[in-house]
Amino acid sequence: MTARLSDRLALITGASRGIGAAVARRFAAEGAHVILVARTQGGLEELDDAIADAGGKATLVPLDLRQFDEIDAMGAALYQRFGRLDVLVGNAGVLPGLMPVAQQDPALWREIIDVNVTANARLIRSLDPSLRRSDAGRAIFTTCAAARAHDPYWGAYAASKAALETLVRAYAAEVASTAIRVNLVDPGPVRTTLRLNAFPAEDRSLLRAPEEVTELFVQAASVDFTATGHRLSANE
Repeated sequence: MTARLSDRLALITGASRGIGAAVARRFAAEGAHVILVARTQGGLEELDDAIADAGGKATLVPLDLRQFDEIDAMGAALYQRFGRLDVLVGNAGVLPGLMPVAQQDPALWREIIDVNVTANARLIRSLDPSLRRSDAGRAIFTTCAAARAHDPYWGAYAASKAALETLVRAYAAEVASTAIRVNLVDPGPVRTTLRLNAFPAEDRSLLRAPEEVTELFVQAASVDFTATGHRLSANE
């Protein structure tokens, strides 16, 4: 099999588990050097071991994305070390609970917006200079159907994903004349901890495993994928 991401440098947030970890393993198998960003040191180290055992290369960055100044510091450090970034996967997301809009806990609202929206805005700000140094920069952000739905109790999470989609498409338009291509990926229902928080009684055996939805991310990260401002869905 031809390695579609050979010698590409890819940063993935939320990489310690779920979709992020699956994308990291797949990217490494496709030849990328993966930069793994997550809060959980132990999870990152386990993933690093798995990638190394399979012959891949990884750099670990333990980081809480709510520490926005540290995102800036990371971007500067990566620029100095590598001089470029080929792929950014903004995958980290939180769903600490569902509740009525009128009873929304302010602390949970802040956490959802900070991680799902503001952190991605700061990642773009911090990593754009490195993406511009790539011959084919790719920025990919994980979204979901909630961004376009108006279901009760999903207000905060849905608002965060709708805001993310608008932010990402604006960035795509702003860099359309460069070599950077920016897209959204909706992996659909996946067997993750985040989904378990929303649907605790769901039969998880009916859901796709994270490894089953990585192909869309590989496609959007490849040099040959030149569309921008699109929303790629595993359900279409």
